[in-house]
Amino acid sequence: MSWGTELWDQYDNISLHTQKGIDFLERYGHFIRDRCAIEMEYAGKLRRLVKNYLPKKKEEDDYQYSPCRAFKHVMTEINDLAGQHEVIAENLQSNVIREVTILVKDIKEERKKHLQEGARMTANLVAQIGNLERARKNYEKAFKEADRALENYQKADADYNLSRAEVEKQRLNMAVKSQQCEDTKNEYANQLQKTNDMQALHYRSLMPDVFRQLQEMDEKRIKNIKNFMIHSVDIERDVFPIISKCFDGIVRAAEEINEKEDTQMVIDRYKSGFQPPEDIPFEDLSAIKSGEVPPPVNHVPIAQMRPAETVKGTMSAGKLKKRVGIFGIFSSNKEDFSDLPPNQRKKKLQQKVEEISAKIQQETAARDGLMKMKGVYEQNSALGDPMSIEGQLNESSHKLDKLKQELQKYQAFLDEAMEGISNNRAGPGTHQPNMSPSVPSRRKGPAPGHHVNGGHLHRHHRNSGGSGGEEESLSRSASDSSVSNPTVNHKQSAPGTPLPSHGPESGLGTSHTSLPDSDPEQDAPPAGEDYIDGESLPALGVCKALYPFEATSEGSIPMYDGEELFIIELDQGDGWTRVRRQADGEEGFVPTSYIECSLYSYNNC
Repeated sequence: MSWGTELWDQYDNISLHTQKGIDFLERYGHFIRDRCAIEMEYAGKLRRLVKNYLPKKKEEDDYQYSPCRAFKHVMTEINDLAGQHEVIAENLQSNVIREVTILVKDIKEERKKHLQEGARMTANLVAQIGNLERARKNYEKAFKEADRALENYQKADADYNLSRAEVEKQRLNMAVKSQQCEDTKNEYANQLQKTNDMQALHYRSLMPDVFRQLQEMDEKRIKNIKNFMIHSVDIERDVFPIISKCFDGIVRAAEEINEKEDTQMVIDRYKSGFQPPEDIPFEDLSAIKSGEVPPPVNHVPIAQMRPAETVKGTMSAGKLKKRVGIFGIFSSNKEDFSDLPPNQRKKKLQQKVEEISAKIQQETAARDGLMKMKGVYEQNSALGDPMSIEGQLNESSHKLDKLKQELQKYQAFLDEAMEGISNNRAGPGTHQPNMSPSVPSRRKGPAPGHHVNGGHLHRHHRNSGGSGGEEESLSRSASDSSVSNPTVNHKQSAPGTPLPSHGPESGLGTSHTSLPDSDPEQDAPPAGEDYIDGESLPALGVCKALYPFEATSEGSIPMYDGEELFIIELDQGDGWTRVRRQADGEEGFVPTSYIECSLYSYNNC
């Protein structure tokens, strides 16, 4: 198969075909270039995706669970996967696009050279054919003139009226014309021979050679496109092992997810260490009225003892009070973590002890290094002055003493916490705070600022002392869910005492929801009650400000020393009590340690 023999007369079509081939090669190069751009864009978007979904510093505590750790590892593998797509783009750019560009340039130049050579040969042939045509016309003209001259001579020779001179003249003219005809005939034959030779050479040798070179050029182009396609696949195939490793890493990370381990971590993280509340005693009102049994220390409506349903924010009486999420439920600002539940306090103290112990070990190693350096300096004073180390040694010793004192202090706190946990586990007879979060009662209760018939207000003070369990129960029976020590003497707390660790937005308030297995219709307040759920909360009691308080966080309200306010939501363990101002009805949160509480109790249900 040869273009020179099969396509000897298709010069224009061959020229057009080779141009289309170059255009296709350029188009393929543009395709690879655009694909590189897509690969780079995809890699960039993957990296941005990873950056957007990587845990922030404030979320690191929540990423201790196995699904979160696995997801973080998945992000790392996706980032590596993005890198492999960048490698594909870079290799295609350097090994394919560059070669395509060079090949296009070379083929264009080669095609131009071959076509110019073919055009030159064709022009020569055309010129020779032109010479032949002119020689033929000259010969034809000379032949006609010679034929006419012969005819004139013959007429003159036959005419006896003409003189001999006239006849001789016609003879000489005939001879000249015959000679001219012979010369043009020879020239025509000459040009014809030359044209035939050139035409044979042109179509059998010169142009086939040009066509052969164009054919080789086109086959080279086709072969290179084939190689480029295969090489593109090889470039992708080369990164498959790494991509496969990325996928294997994702699978390994997923297989490390352990639901039992996470369950235990949740227990360790949120376990308070308190015991469940004891049974609620039955109140026989007729026996209490007749005096056969003493009245209860304080009446807590059953609705208030339901567990709160709280999820990162509390919906209370139709109003959303935003608080910190449940993930910050056991944070503390106190040095000894005494405001945390026993188990969480023990955990925090153990972490603190381990942290201080690590610092002591590090500082001890640094001091030992300084001692060795000092010994070396003492043995060879040329290396340095031993006294230059003395200041660093004194500073290190001071740090060690300070760390040891801290360790001793936190170890004592830890021993105290362990003893508290042991007491909590001593048995049912041991007094335990009620950990059931209070929920404002949905029973018919006193409207704010109104006296309830048949009921009386018990005022009490919180005492730090000893076994005065009755008054202590009076003060905390409706808010035993607080994780702080129920025997804390709030009345003697100085105004400078640190506020509770959680603000009013801590998300630990109660939700006015019914028990999971209760009937919503039974929980709904009957018609004609003194308050409407969703518009205002019932007053659970009154409180008196022991110290002035300036509101500094969202949801809190200020109060002055001695101001009396209605209690509308008890302390849920976050150190804040929700109150309503008697004068203007403004609602908000105040620190529980800044107030003296008195809860309502009723002689009749």
